[in-house]
Formats: sequence, structure tokens, C-alpha cells
Amino acid sequence: MKFMQEHPAYAVDRGMQVLTERIYMEKDVAIQVTNLTKMYKLYNKNTDRLKDALGFKRNGKKIYKEHLALNNVNLTIHKGETVGIIGTNGSGKSTILKIITGVLSPTSGTVEVDGHISALLELGAGFNMEYNGIDNIYLNGMMIGFTEEEINKRLDAILDFADIGDYVYQPCKTYSSGMFVRLAFAVAINIDPEILIVDEALSVGDVFFQAKCYRKFEEFKEQGKTILFVSHDLSSISKYCDRAVLLNQGVFLGEGTPKEMIDIYKQVLVGQYPLPENNFQSLLDDEDIRNAAEADVNRSEDKVKDDKSKDDKEAEGNPNLLEYGDGSATITEFYVTDDKGKKTTAIMKDTEFTIHMQVKFNRDVAAPIFAFTFKNILGIEITGTNSMVEKAFLDSVKKDEVKEITFKQKMTLQGGEYLISFGVTGFEKENFTVYHRLYDALNISVVSDKNTVGYYDMGSVVTVK
Repeated sequence: MKFMQEHPAYAVDRGMQVLTERIYMEKDVAIQVTNLTKMYKLYNKNTDRLKDALGFKRNGKKIYKEHLALNNVNLTIHKGETVGIIGTNGSGKSTILKIITGVLSPTSGTVEVDGHISALLELGAGFNMEYNGIDNIYLNGMMIGFTEEEINKRLDAILDFADIGDYVYQPCKTYSSGMFVRLAFAVAINIDPEILIVDEALSVGDVFFQAKCYRKFEEFKEQGKTILFVSHDLSSISKYCDRAVLLNQGVFLGEGTPKEMIDIYKQVLVGQYPLPENNFQSLLDDEDIRNAAEADVNRSEDKVKDDKSKDDKEAEGNPNLLEYGDGSATITEFYVTDDKGKKTTAIMKDTEFTIHMQVKFNRDVAAPIFAFTFKNILGIEITGTNSMVEKAFLDSVKKDEVKEITFKQKMTLQGGEYLISFGVTGFEKENFTVYHRLYDALNISVVSDKNTVGYYDMGSVVTVK
């Protein structure tokens, strides 16, 4: 501060630089969500809804329950970004998209959007089933804000993409469900938006149409469009998104790389995400998360006993692996051997290899399941299996028992870098329970002098006569 007072010219230059950077960042924002809250009123019966509308109360109390679909959510989407939103059902993913697109109004908070939006939310919303396909293209286009001339320029592209032939001249009420979503998707995707908002809409139609949808999605990314994407398909989130946002019960849990958020999401799914400090009341009321936090405290007490095994794991595997579980079992060792039985982190394609894991049980377990998964460096799960699927071990184990598990197979993945995750799980009174998981525990390099298309090699034998 003293330096700036003594050098006013520098202070002015620095002030202009900061102001320029701030203006640039503001201009760079496509969607700004600030303190967004959406509260729904839940009524036991329709008459209560009417009474509430008329201002009546029951014994001076509200005659409805409040449900927070979104709880004070903040989100910034920059221009040119592809951002995925993930979370369990009821997390508020679709709600936040509908508020951004103007379909719903927030209870409180603000949303600012800079750019023309095309939303793939409820495909076909706004279509008139009595009109034919052509009429609905013009109707839907004008509802979005395009002139007849602008729709004329896009008509051929829409018809080519939908590919429903002469049915486009028939009333939409005569369409099959597949034909209807193809037309609706074609209209929404071909209006050249600056911002594309997608809610589970890329998995419509048959497999060939889905492939066409994903190609269009990649084309949008290459053009630098802003994309906000909600999906339960974690592979798509990993593949297409630059960043992922995790919601749970309307609460913003975090944002980061798709891999980071998917790993946390998997903990949330099995109720083992530790309770953050100073979080919202909806989290405090979540019994699964509260129980997970208590389990996390119990696990920390056991870690002292396992220091030696942890040091061994870090020497062989990833020191930053993600580890969690309820403590019923501990994966104490894991490694890979090649076709000659030697420990290795490099496997030749088309050779046999074996995955090894050692598990110690800290209590009696009725029927543990041992598993492994291969992921590529984007975090996409490529393959994996477990002892239950393979029907290899369905027995019970006793406390302090140690099991040695091996999975032997042929390496058919393409050459490249992969991460192996390990797990011990089971069912407790029909509830799926994670005893111990190690995500991205080991890096394996697949060495190949022949890579085919895709993730793995089918081992084709080619004959030309």
C-alpha cells in the first residue's frame, strides 16, 4: 500500500489492470447462479392447498410442509465450458436447469444468463399433437424466438437430423414415441444456440440416433459453445465435461474435475460421504450422511493399527487414492502379476495377467463380495467384475480371517494408461454395504504394438480371398 502511495502512476496502472481483469471475467460468464433457493409446499390433500391459497391456517400453524428442492446454491458457468451436474434422484438437478431456462421461478436468489439458450429438458414440450411435424417445427421455433425466415434456413438440417421421412407431413399424434423424440430433439439441437442445456436427453431413440446425438454434442464442444449437462451416465460426464458439480438433496456439495466429483458421488450413493463442517441443516438432517460421519470417526481410530499396511500400499500404488468403507474389512495388499508370475505395472497386450488382493476381516461377514474395476485416465469405467458375478465365492468369513483373492484374465484393452480400483462389499439385511474401497489404487500400463478402434481389441482374424 505504501509503495502505491509513493508511486501513483503504478497504482493507476495496477488499478486499471485489476478493473480490466474483473470486467473480462464478468463478460466471460455465461450463467451466474447466486444464492438460489427453491421451496415447494407439500400438502396432505387438495383441500389444504385451497385453504392455504385463501390464507387459512391449522391451529395457527402452516397447513403444508416445506421441501427445499434447492438450498442456497451458487454456481458460475463460464463461456465455452462444458459443465456436468450429478447427484442422486431428488438432488435438485432438473430444478436448477428449469430455473435457469425460465420454466420455473426461484423462491429466492438470482440467475443471470448471457447468451441465447436452447434447452433439451422435456422433449416435445410445446408441440401440438394435432399438427404435423412441419407445423410443429415452425411453432416450436417461433416459441424459442426465431423468425420464419430463420427457421426456413434451418429446416433442411432439422429434417435430415430427425430422419423420419414422409411422416413429417403427418399429425404428431400418429408418431411412435421414437419418431416423436427424434423430431423434438432435431428441432432443439439445430437452432444454433450459444448455450445448450441438456437434461438426460442424449439417450433418446435407437442406438444409431443416440450416436448421432453424441456427435452433435461433440460438434458443439468443438465450436466453443457453453454446455450445461445433467446425466446419470457417469461415463458421459467424464468424457464430455470440463468440470462437474455435485448436488445432494438440494445442497451444493462441491465442484471440481469430473473424476473428483464422481468419486465423491459414489461415496454419497452408499451413505459414506463424511459430514462437512458448517453445512446446511438439510445435511444435518440426513440420517445416511450423519451415520457415515460417525463411521468415519470409527475408521480413523482403526487407522493407527493399519499404518504398516498403508505404508506398503503407498509404496506400490497411488499415495493419493480415495479410500472409504465402514471398517468391516480392510484391503491390506494389492498388486498385479504378468504371465510369468512376476509383479509388474506394465502388461503386454494379448497376454495373461493376474490381479491380486488380500483382505483382512474385522468382524464376521455373511457373504463378502470382492471386486476390481479398470478406468481410463478420464475416469471412465472400462471393465471390471466381482466374485458374486463370477460365482467364485459365496461363503461367510469370521473375524480376523484373511483371504487371498486373484482374478486371472487376458489383457485385451488397447495400449495406454489405466487405473485399477479394488473393493470389498456385501449385503447387510438386503442393504448394499461398502466394507472397504480403494479407488484408483494402482496404475497399469498396457503395452501394445497394435491398437484398434475403441477401448478393447476383439481379436479379429481377417481373411481376404
